Amino acid sequence: MKNISFAAALLFAASISGHATPAEPPETRTEWIDADTGHRVVQLSTEPGSESLYFNLNPFTPDGKSMVLTTSNGVALVNLETRAVEKIVEGRVHIIMVGHKTGKIYIGQTEIADGVTNRWICRIDPATKAVEKLMKLQRGQEVSTVNADETLLGGTFTERSDWGTNNFFNGGPNRRNDIATADAYRGKKGTMMEERLAKRYPMSLFFYNLATGETKNFNRCTDWLGHLQFSPTDPTLLMFCHEGPWHKVDRIWTIRTDGSDLKLVHQRTMIMEIAGHEFFSADGKTIWYDLQTPRGEDFWVAGYEISSGKRTWYHLQRDEWGVHFNVSPDGKLFSSDGGDDKMVAHADNGKWMYLFRPELIEDRSAGNVATTNLIQTGVFRSERLVNLAKHDYALEPNGMFSPDMKWLIFRSNMSGANQAYAVELERAAGK
Repeated sequence: MKNISFAAALLFAASISGHATPAEPPETRTEWIDADTGHRVVQLSTEPGSESLYFNLNPFTPDGKSMVLTTSNGVALVNLETRAVEKIVEGRVHIIMVGHKTGKIYIGQTEIADGVTNRWICRIDPATKAVEKLMKLQRGQEVSTVNADETLLGGTFTERSDWGTNNFFNGGPNRRNDIATADAYRGKKGTMMEERLAKRYPMSLFFYNLATGETKNFNRCTDWLGHLQFSPTDPTLLMFCHEGPWHKVDRIWTIRTDGSDLKLVHQRTMIMEIAGHEFFSADGKTIWYDLQTPRGEDFWVAGYEISSGKRTWYHLQRDEWGVHFNVSPDGKLFSSDGGDDKMVAHADNGKWMYLFRPELIEDRSAGNVATTNLIQTGVFRSERLVNLAKHDYALEPNGMFSPDMKWLIFRSNMSGANQAYAVELERAAGK
Protein backbone atom coordinates (compact mmCIF):
# COMPACT_ATOMS: atom_id res chain seq x y z
CA MET A 1 0.00 0.00 0.00
CA LYS A 2 1.39 3.37 -1.01
CA ASN A 3 2.14 5.71 1.90
CA ILE A 4 -0.15 8.72 1.92
CA SER A 5 -0.47 11.69 4.28
CA PHE A 6 -3.78 12.99 5.45
CA ALA A 7 -2.99 16.41 4.00
CA ALA A 8 -2.46 14.86 0.56
CA ALA A 9 -5.60 12.79 0.89
CA LEU A 10 -7.67 15.83 1.79
CA LEU A 11 -6.27 17.90 -1.09
CA PHE A 12 -7.04 15.11 -3.53
CA ALA A 13 -10.57 14.72 -2.18
CA ALA A 14 -11.16 18.46 -2.41
CA SER A 15 -9.89 18.57 -6.00
CA ILE A 16 -12.45 16.01 -7.20
CA SER A 17 -15.46 16.75 -5.02
CA GLY A 18 -15.16 20.26 -3.64
CA HIS A 19 -14.82 21.26 0.00
CA ALA A 20 -16.61 19.31 2.76
CA THR A 21 -19.64 20.94 4.30
CA PRO A 22 -20.78 20.65 7.93
CA ALA A 23 -23.79 18.61 6.81
CA GLU A 24 -21.67 15.99 5.05
CA PRO A 25 -22.11 12.61 6.81
CA PRO A 26 -19.12 10.90 8.52
CA GLU A 27 -19.16 8.13 5.89
CA THR A 28 -17.62 10.52 3.34
CA ARG A 29 -15.20 12.46 5.53
CA THR A 30 -11.69 11.96 6.83
CA GLU A 31 -11.64 15.14 8.93
CA TRP A 32 -14.43 17.23 10.44
CA ILE A 33 -15.55 19.33 13.38
CA ASP A 34 -18.04 17.44 15.56
CA ALA A 35 -21.15 19.62 15.40
CA ASP A 36 -22.20 18.67 18.94
CA THR A 37 -18.87 19.19 20.70
CA GLY A 38 -16.77 21.60 18.62
CA HIS A 39 -13.80 19.23 18.59
CA ARG A 40 -11.89 18.27 15.45
CA VAL A 41 -11.93 14.57 14.51
CA VAL A 42 -9.49 13.01 12.03
CA GLN A 43 -9.39 9.53 10.56
CA LEU A 44 -5.93 8.03 11.12
CA SER A 45 -6.30 4.83 9.13
CA THR A 46 -6.75 4.61 5.37
CA GLU A 47 -7.89 1.01 5.00
CA PRO A 48 -11.40 -0.23 5.97
CA GLY A 49 -11.19 -2.81 8.72
CA SER A 50 -8.37 -0.98 10.54
CA GLU A 51 -8.32 -0.55 14.31
CA SER A 52 -6.29 1.05 17.06
CA LEU A 53 -5.24 -1.31 19.83
CA TYR A 54 -7.06 -2.40 22.98
CA PHE A 55 -7.06 0.38 25.57
CA ASN A 56 -4.28 -0.98 27.82
CA LEU A 57 -1.85 -2.21 25.11
CA ASN A 58 1.00 0.13 24.22
CA PRO A 59 0.76 1.10 20.52
CA PHE A 60 3.34 3.91 20.55
CA THR A 61 7.01 3.93 19.61
CA PRO A 62 9.33 5.13 22.41
CA ASP A 63 9.77 8.56 20.76
CA GLY A 64 5.97 9.04 20.75
CA LYS A 65 5.96 9.88 17.04
CA SER A 66 4.31 6.76 15.61
CA MET A 67 1.50 4.36 16.48
CA VAL A 68 0.80 0.81 15.36
CA LEU A 69 -2.57 -0.24 13.90
CA THR A 70 -4.12 -3.52 12.92
CA THR A 71 -5.48 -3.58 9.37
CA SER A 72 -7.77 -6.02 7.60
CA ASN A 73 -4.70 -7.93 6.49
CA GLY A 74 -1.68 -6.99 8.54
CA VAL A 75 0.03 -4.34 10.60
CA ALA A 76 0.51 -0.66 9.77
CA LEU A 77 2.35 2.22 11.40
CA VAL A 78 0.88 5.75 11.51
CA ASN A 79 3.19 8.74 11.77
CA LEU A 80 1.35 10.92 14.30
CA GLU A 81 3.03 14.09 13.01
CA THR A 82 2.36 13.67 9.26
CA ARG A 83 -0.41 11.02 9.52
CA ALA A 84 1.30 9.00 6.80
CA VAL A 85 0.37 5.31 7.00
CA GLU A 86 2.98 2.65 6.26
CA LYS A 87 2.16 -1.07 5.94
CA ILE A 88 4.67 -3.01 8.05
CA VAL A 89 3.63 -6.61 7.47
CA GLU A 90 0.99 -8.43 5.41
CA GLY A 91 -1.07 -11.32 6.73
CA ARG A 92 -3.42 -12.07 9.60
CA VAL A 93 -1.56 -11.49 12.84
CA HIS A 94 -2.44 -10.55 16.40
CA ILE A 95 -0.59 -7.51 17.79
CA ILE A 96 0.47 -7.92 21.41
CA MET A 97 2.03 -4.47 21.91
CA VAL A 98 4.92 -2.19 20.98
CA GLY A 99 7.99 -2.64 23.16
CA HIS A 100 8.59 0.23 25.57
CA LYS A 101 12.38 0.05 25.16
CA THR A 102 13.10 -0.85 21.52
CA GLY A 103 9.88 0.11 19.76
CA LYS A 104 9.70 -3.29 18.11
CA ILE A 105 6.21 -4.67 17.47
CA TYR A 106 5.39 -7.94 19.25
CA ILE A 107 2.85 -10.14 17.46
CA GLY A 108 1.30 -13.59 17.49
CA GLN A 109 1.38 -15.35 14.13
CA THR A 110 0.17 -18.72 12.84
CA GLU A 111 2.34 -20.65 10.38
CA ILE A 112 1.18 -23.68 8.39
CA ALA A 113 3.92 -25.83 6.84
CA ASP A 114 3.55 -29.36 5.44
CA GLY A 115 0.09 -29.59 6.98
CA VAL A 116 1.39 -28.71 10.45
CA THR A 117 0.09 -25.59 12.22
CA ASN A 118 2.49 -23.76 14.52
CA ARG A 119 1.83 -20.62 16.54
CA TRP A 120 4.71 -18.22 17.07
CA ILE A 121 5.40 -15.10 19.05
CA CYS A 122 7.47 -12.79 16.87
CA ARG A 123 8.71 -9.24 16.84
CA ILE A 124 8.98 -6.85 13.94
CA ASP A 125 11.54 -4.10 13.50
CA PRO A 126 9.42 -1.26 12.05
CA ALA A 127 12.49 0.33 10.43
CA THR A 128 13.61 -2.76 8.47
CA LYS A 129 10.34 -4.75 8.57
CA ALA A 130 12.40 -7.80 9.56
CA VAL A 131 10.37 -10.42 11.47
CA GLU A 132 12.14 -12.36 14.23
CA LYS A 133 10.67 -15.54 15.71
CA LEU A 134 10.92 -15.57 19.50
CA MET A 135 8.84 -18.39 20.95
CA LYS A 136 6.93 -21.34 19.56
CA LEU A 137 3.71 -21.68 21.56
CA GLN A 138 2.58 -25.02 22.89
CA ARG A 139 -1.10 -25.94 23.04
CA GLY A 140 -2.65 -24.08 25.95
CA GLN A 141 -0.09 -21.25 25.94
CA GLU A 142 -1.10 -17.65 25.21
CA VAL A 143 1.25 -14.63 25.40
CA SER A 144 -0.37 -11.29 26.31
CA THR A 145 2.35 -8.86 27.37
CA VAL A 146 6.04 -7.88 27.27
CA ASN A 147 7.85 -6.41 30.25
CA ALA A 148 9.32 -2.91 30.43
CA ASP A 149 12.89 -3.82 29.48
CA GLU A 150 11.76 -6.42 26.92
CA THR A 151 13.47 -9.33 28.61
CA LEU A 152 10.34 -11.37 29.41
CA LEU A 153 7.12 -12.41 27.75
CA GLY A 154 4.14 -12.94 30.05
CA GLY A 155 1.31 -15.35 29.39
CA THR A 156 -1.03 -18.08 30.60
CA PHE A 157 -1.00 -21.85 30.27
CA THR A 158 -4.33 -23.68 30.30
CA GLU A 159 -4.57 -27.42 30.93
CA ARG A 160 -7.62 -28.91 29.22
CA SER A 161 -8.54 -31.94 27.16
CA ASP A 162 -11.53 -30.55 25.24
CA TRP A 163 -9.89 -27.88 23.08
CA GLY A 164 -12.22 -28.29 20.08
CA THR A 165 -12.51 -25.34 17.72
CA ASN A 166 -14.06 -22.67 19.93
CA ASN A 167 -11.39 -19.99 20.31
CA PHE A 168 -13.58 -17.01 21.16
CA PHE A 169 -11.34 -15.90 24.01
CA ASN A 170 -8.00 -17.17 22.70
CA GLY A 171 -7.11 -14.34 20.34
CA GLY A 172 -7.18 -11.45 22.78
CA PRO A 173 -9.58 -8.52 22.96
CA ASN A 174 -9.96 -8.08 19.18
CA ARG A 175 -11.75 -11.42 18.82
CA ARG A 176 -15.01 -9.70 19.74
CA ASN A 177 -15.05 -7.97 16.36
CA ASP A 178 -15.92 -11.23 14.60
CA ILE A 179 -19.46 -10.80 16.03
CA ALA A 180 -21.75 -8.65 13.93
CA THR A 181 -23.71 -6.50 16.41
CA ALA A 182 -23.45 -5.30 19.99
CA ASP A 183 -26.52 -7.30 21.04
CA ALA A 184 -25.19 -10.51 19.46
CA TYR A 185 -21.79 -9.95 21.05
CA ARG A 186 -23.28 -9.35 24.50
CA GLY A 187 -25.42 -12.49 24.31
CA LYS A 188 -22.62 -14.72 23.12
CA LYS A 189 -20.00 -13.28 25.45
CA GLY A 190 -22.25 -13.50 28.52
CA THR A 191 -23.09 -17.15 27.92
CA MET A 192 -19.50 -18.13 27.15
CA MET A 193 -18.08 -16.30 30.17
CA GLU A 194 -20.46 -18.14 32.49
CA GLU A 195 -19.64 -21.49 30.86
CA ARG A 196 -15.88 -20.87 30.86
CA LEU A 197 -15.80 -19.84 34.52
CA ALA A 198 -17.71 -22.99 35.49
CA LYS A 199 -15.15 -25.25 33.74
CA ARG A 200 -12.47 -24.55 36.38
CA TYR A 201 -9.64 -25.60 34.09
CA PRO A 202 -6.22 -25.73 35.77
CA MET A 203 -4.26 -22.64 34.71
CA SER A 204 -0.97 -20.96 35.51
CA LEU A 205 0.96 -17.83 34.67
CA PHE A 206 4.25 -18.20 32.84
CA PHE A 207 7.23 -15.99 32.06
CA TYR A 208 9.42 -16.68 29.04
CA ASN A 209 13.00 -15.39 29.17
CA LEU A 210 13.88 -13.98 25.73
CA ALA A 211 17.63 -14.31 26.32
CA THR A 212 17.72 -17.91 27.56
CA GLY A 213 14.51 -19.44 26.22
CA GLU A 214 13.59 -20.59 29.73
CA THR A 215 9.92 -20.78 30.76
CA LYS A 216 8.87 -20.53 34.40
CA ASN A 217 5.32 -21.25 35.57
CA PHE A 218 3.74 -19.74 38.68
CA ASN A 219 0.38 -19.46 40.44
CA ARG A 220 -1.17 -22.71 39.27
CA CYS A 221 -4.87 -22.64 40.16
CA THR A 222 -8.34 -23.34 38.78
CA ASP A 223 -9.28 -19.69 38.45
CA TRP A 224 -9.67 -18.27 34.95
CA LEU A 225 -6.61 -16.03 34.48
CA GLY A 226 -6.40 -13.25 31.90
CA HIS A 227 -5.93 -9.56 31.07
CA LEU A 228 -2.16 -9.75 31.73
CA GLN A 229 -0.25 -6.47 31.77
CA PHE A 230 3.35 -5.83 32.73
CA SER A 231 4.08 -2.54 34.44
CA PRO A 232 5.31 0.00 31.85
CA THR A 233 8.25 0.90 34.14
CA ASP A 234 8.92 -2.02 36.52
CA PRO A 235 10.07 -5.12 34.58
CA THR A 236 9.40 -7.40 37.57
CA LEU A 237 5.73 -6.53 38.18
CA LEU A 238 2.79 -8.20 36.41
CA MET A 239 -0.89 -7.34 36.83
CA PHE A 240 -3.50 -9.93 35.87
CA CYS A 241 -7.13 -10.71 36.55
CA HIS A 242 -9.43 -13.51 37.59
CA GLU A 243 -11.69 -13.47 34.54
CA GLY A 244 -15.43 -14.13 34.51
CA PRO A 245 -18.58 -12.16 35.37
CA TRP A 246 -17.19 -9.44 37.61
CA HIS A 247 -19.72 -9.94 40.41
CA LYS A 248 -18.54 -13.56 40.74
CA VAL A 249 -14.77 -13.00 40.98
CA ASP A 250 -12.12 -11.05 42.89
CA ARG A 251 -10.64 -9.66 39.72
CA ILE A 252 -7.48 -7.52 40.03
CA TRP A 253 -4.17 -9.05 41.17
CA THR A 254 -0.42 -8.40 40.97
CA ILE A 255 2.54 -10.78 41.21
CA ARG A 256 6.31 -10.52 40.88
CA THR A 257 8.14 -12.34 38.09
CA ASP A 258 9.79 -14.68 40.60
CA GLY A 259 6.33 -15.79 41.73
CA SER A 260 6.39 -13.80 44.97
CA ASP A 261 4.14 -11.11 46.42
CA LEU A 262 0.80 -12.33 45.02
CA LYS A 263 -1.61 -9.54 45.97
CA LEU A 264 -5.32 -8.76 45.54
CA VAL A 265 -5.58 -5.10 44.49
CA HIS A 266 -9.26 -4.47 45.28
CA GLN A 267 -11.30 -6.26 47.93
CA ARG A 268 -15.05 -5.67 47.66
CA THR A 269 -16.94 -4.43 50.70
CA MET A 270 -20.53 -4.95 49.50
CA ILE A 271 -22.61 -7.54 47.68
CA MET A 272 -22.58 -7.03 43.87
CA GLU A 273 -19.70 -4.54 43.99
CA ILE A 274 -17.60 -4.95 40.84
CA ALA A 275 -14.17 -3.79 39.70
CA GLY A 276 -12.31 -4.39 36.46
CA HIS A 277 -10.84 -3.22 33.15
CA GLU A 278 -7.73 -2.34 35.08
CA PHE A 279 -4.74 -0.46 33.65
CA PHE A 280 -1.44 1.10 34.74
CA SER A 281 -0.66 4.80 34.80
CA ALA A 282 2.12 5.75 32.38
CA ASP A 283 4.65 6.08 35.22
CA GLY A 284 3.70 2.63 36.55
CA LYS A 285 2.95 4.00 40.01
CA THR A 286 -0.84 3.57 40.03
CA ILE A 287 -3.35 0.93 38.95
CA TRP A 288 -6.66 2.43 37.79
CA TYR A 289 -9.91 0.54 37.26
CA ASP A 290 -13.67 0.74 36.73
CA LEU A 291 -15.43 0.44 40.11
CA GLN A 292 -19.19 0.17 40.67
CA THR A 293 -20.74 0.21 44.16
CA PRO A 294 -22.88 -1.77 43.52
CA ARG A 295 -22.96 -3.01 39.93
CA GLY A 296 -24.81 -0.69 37.58
CA GLU A 297 -25.77 1.85 40.27
CA ASP A 298 -22.87 4.04 41.43
CA PHE A 299 -19.81 4.68 39.25
CA TRP A 300 -16.17 5.45 40.03
CA VAL A 301 -12.73 5.34 38.46
CA ALA A 302 -10.60 4.00 41.30
CA GLY A 303 -6.84 4.25 41.77
CA TYR A 304 -4.46 2.13 43.84
CA GLU A 305 -0.97 3.48 44.50
CA ILE A 306 1.34 0.47 44.31
CA SER A 307 4.06 1.63 46.71
CA SER A 308 1.82 2.80 49.55
CA GLY A 309 -1.58 1.18 49.04
CA LYS A 310 -3.20 4.65 49.02
CA ARG A 311 -6.57 4.75 47.24
CA THR A 312 -8.23 7.51 45.25
CA TRP A 313 -11.76 7.23 43.83
CA TYR A 314 -13.22 9.66 41.30
CA HIS A 315 -17.00 9.72 40.94
CA LEU A 316 -18.80 10.03 37.59
CA GLN A 317 -22.35 10.13 36.33
CA ARG A 318 -24.26 7.26 34.71
CA ASP A 319 -24.13 8.76 31.19
CA GLU A 320 -20.35 9.29 31.57
CA TRP A 321 -19.56 5.63 32.28
CA GLY A 322 -17.47 3.93 29.59
CA VAL A 323 -16.57 0.39 28.58
CA HIS A 324 -12.97 1.47 29.14
CA PHE A 325 -11.34 4.40 30.89
CA ASN A 326 -7.84 5.75 30.43
CA VAL A 327 -5.43 8.29 31.88
CA SER A 328 -3.13 10.79 30.16
CA PRO A 329 0.65 10.32 30.31
CA ASP A 330 0.98 13.10 32.90
CA GLY A 331 -1.89 11.71 35.00
CA LYS A 332 -3.87 14.97 34.85
CA LEU A 333 -6.69 13.92 32.49
CA PHE A 334 -8.92 10.85 32.13
CA SER A 335 -11.15 9.56 29.34
CA SER A 336 -14.22 7.39 28.82
CA ASP A 337 -15.31 5.70 25.61
CA GLY A 338 -19.01 5.60 26.57
CA GLY A 339 -21.53 2.82 26.12
CA ASP A 340 -24.99 2.09 24.76
CA ASP A 341 -28.20 1.79 26.75
CA LYS A 342 -27.99 -2.00 27.10
CA MET A 343 -24.61 -2.04 28.82
CA VAL A 344 -24.11 -2.22 32.57
CA ALA A 345 -24.76 1.50 33.17
CA HIS A 346 -27.96 1.48 31.08
CA ALA A 347 -27.24 5.10 30.18
CA ASP A 348 -29.92 7.05 28.36
CA ASN A 349 -27.33 9.19 26.56
CA GLY A 350 -23.98 7.45 26.93
CA LYS A 351 -22.65 7.14 23.37
CA TRP A 352 -19.88 9.75 23.55
CA MET A 353 -16.12 9.95 23.86
CA TYR A 354 -15.54 11.88 27.11
CA LEU A 355 -12.67 13.91 28.54
CA PHE A 356 -12.50 14.13 32.36
CA ARG A 357 -10.69 16.67 34.51
CA PRO A 358 -10.33 15.21 38.03
CA GLU A 359 -11.09 17.31 41.10
CA LEU A 360 -10.39 16.05 44.63
CA ILE A 361 -12.85 16.65 47.46
CA GLU A 362 -11.30 18.98 50.03
CA ASP A 363 -10.45 17.41 53.39
CA ARG A 364 -11.95 19.67 56.06
CA SER A 365 -11.40 17.34 59.02
CA ALA A 366 -8.62 19.63 60.32
CA GLY A 367 -6.74 16.67 61.78
CA ASN A 368 -9.65 15.50 63.94
CA VAL A 369 -10.07 12.31 61.90
CA ALA A 370 -7.34 9.75 61.21
CA THR A 371 -7.29 9.78 57.40
CA THR A 372 -4.20 7.67 56.70
CA ASN A 373 -6.16 4.55 55.74
CA LEU A 374 -9.19 6.29 54.28
CA ILE A 375 -10.04 6.61 50.59
CA GLN A 376 -9.42 10.02 49.03
CA THR A 377 -12.46 10.85 46.90
CA GLY A 378 -13.02 13.23 44.05
CA VAL A 379 -15.22 13.94 41.05
CA PHE A 380 -14.75 14.16 37.31
CA ARG A 381 -15.64 17.36 35.45
CA SER A 382 -16.63 16.05 32.05
CA GLU A 383 -16.47 17.33 28.50
CA ARG A 384 -17.90 15.55 25.48
CA LEU A 385 -15.43 15.08 22.62
CA VAL A 386 -17.17 12.97 19.95
CA ASN A 387 -20.79 12.03 19.31
CA LEU A 388 -20.89 8.23 18.84
CA ALA A 389 -24.61 8.00 18.09
CA LYS A 390 -23.84 6.03 14.89
CA HIS A 391 -21.34 3.72 16.59
CA ASP A 392 -22.22 0.04 17.25
CA TYR A 393 -20.58 -1.06 20.50
CA ALA A 394 -19.89 -4.54 19.16
CA LEU A 395 -16.63 -2.68 18.49
CA GLU A 396 -15.54 -1.04 21.72
CA PRO A 397 -13.83 2.34 21.05
CA ASN A 398 -10.92 1.83 23.48
CA GLY A 399 -9.81 5.44 23.89
CA MET A 400 -6.17 6.26 24.63
CA PHE A 401 -4.25 9.53 24.89
CA SER A 402 -1.53 10.39 22.38
CA PRO A 403 1.94 10.76 23.91
CA ASP A 404 1.86 14.55 23.36
CA MET A 405 -1.56 14.69 25.11
CA LYS A 406 -3.13 16.64 22.26
CA TRP A 407 -5.40 13.85 20.99
CA LEU A 408 -7.60 11.03 22.20
CA ILE A 409 -7.26 8.06 19.84
CA PHE A 410 -10.06 5.54 19.39
CA ARG A 411 -11.57 3.06 16.96
CA SER A 412 -15.07 3.28 15.56
CA ASN A 413 -17.48 1.85 13.00
CA MET A 414 -19.51 5.06 12.78
CA SER A 415 -18.67 5.29 9.05
CA GLY A 416 -19.78 1.70 8.46
CA ALA A 417 -16.30 0.15 8.41
CA ASN A 418 -13.92 -0.14 11.35
CA GLN A 419 -11.37 2.70 11.29
CA ALA A 420 -8.95 4.39 13.70
CA TYR A 421 -9.66 8.01 14.62
CA ALA A 422 -8.29 10.79 16.82
CA VAL A 423 -10.13 13.71 18.38
CA GLU A 424 -8.30 16.89 19.32
CA LEU A 425 -8.60 17.73 23.02
CA GLU A 426 -8.63 21.47 22.39
CA ARG A 427 -11.79 22.78 20.78
CA ALA A 428 -11.50 24.07 17.24
CA ALA A 429 -11.03 27.83 16.93
CA GLY A 430 -14.30 29.69 17.30
CA LYS A 431 -16.15 26.71 18.77
